[in-house]
Formats: sequence, structure tokens, C-alpha cells
Amino acid sequence: MKIAVLSDIHENFHNIIATLEECQKLDVEQILFLGDFMNAGIAKILAASSIPVFAIRWNNDGDKVTITKTSLAPWSNMKIGFDTFDSLVLDEKRIFLTHYPMLAKPMAKSWDFDAVFYGHDHKYNIDKIGDCFIVNPGEVSAHKFGKCSFALYDTITNTVEIIFVENTLSLHSEKMDEHLNSIGMNLSWGKSHKY
Repeated sequence: MKIAVLSDIHENFHNIIATLEECQKLDVEQILFLGDFMNAGIAKILAASSIPVFAIRWNNDGDKVTITKTSLAPWSNMKIGFDTFDSLVLDEKRIFLTHYPMLAKPMAKSWDFDAVFYGHDHKYNIDKIGDCFIVNPGEVSAHKFGKCSFALYDTITNTVEIIFVENTLSLHSEKMDEHLNSIGMNLSWGKSHKY
């Protein structure tokens, strides 16, 4: 089974549509979303996906009521967990999902999972503890690091790779970096952004 793991859409409609198109090309059978819709319209796009979507709660969710109602609509192909973490079994692989990096390493060390996926800091990364993958798919929004990405987990080959989506849009720019540096602001500050 091919599973796409997405995080941090941050209401970038163009990039989520491009990402869903890429998932179709790659014959993805399940999408896991680690949070940060920031707009109920994004939830409607995911709910209308032909590929089933499972999402967890997040810190930048926007209108939680409308997002939840969207997931419960009769036409919806999206389900939402009720916390910032969850676990599930897909194709006999035990998977732990969290929005927050600080939960990733402890859950991988529990030896209860084959893969742990986390988001929040927007930094794509693939790591392992023993046989357990620890993966951050990066950001669909491309607003922090300028690249739209997601993780592709193949349960048959037990491999993970980061997929970079082409022809996407980003608000990240050199001008933004210069301004943030001039005022002494670093978007990656914070201990919660490291697992």
C-alpha cells in the first residue's frame, strides 16, 4: 500500500491541489494528514479527494466546527481524529501520527510502531530508531522553506521517501528572510520544533 503523509497545508489551495494530483500519479491509496488546515475550504478539498484521508488535530486549524462537519458529511472521504495524535494500522503496519515533534522520538522508542509521522516544524526529515521510521513530510504550504513536499510510505517495500511537488507556490522569499534577519526573528525558534 502506498500512503502519502502530508502536513502543514496552511491554506495554500494551489499546493494542496497539486499535491493531490501528484498522489494520483503515484497511485497513493491512503492519505494521512498531520494538521494545520488553517481554512475550512482546505478540509472540503481533502474531503472531496478520491483517495481516503485520515487527519489529526493541530494547532493552526481555523474553524474546527466546520472542518469536523465537513468530515462527517455523507459525501466526505475524510475522517478526523479528535486529538493532536493518533495511531492506526494500515496494511499490517502500526503507525503513530502526531502534529508535534516532541512526541515522535518517545513513540518510536516504545517499539510499538513501524512508523511515526510528525509535522509542525515544516522541516522534511527521515530518520530511524531501530526498525521504526521517524518522518516529517515537510510542508505542503511551502511558506517557511519554499518547497512543497510530502512523504510517501510504501508498506510493501517498507520504504519512505520525500516527494517534492513541482509547479507549486510559495510566499517564502529572500526579501522575507532579509526582513526577519534584520529584526532578529528566526521562524525555527522554539524547543517544541525539535523531536
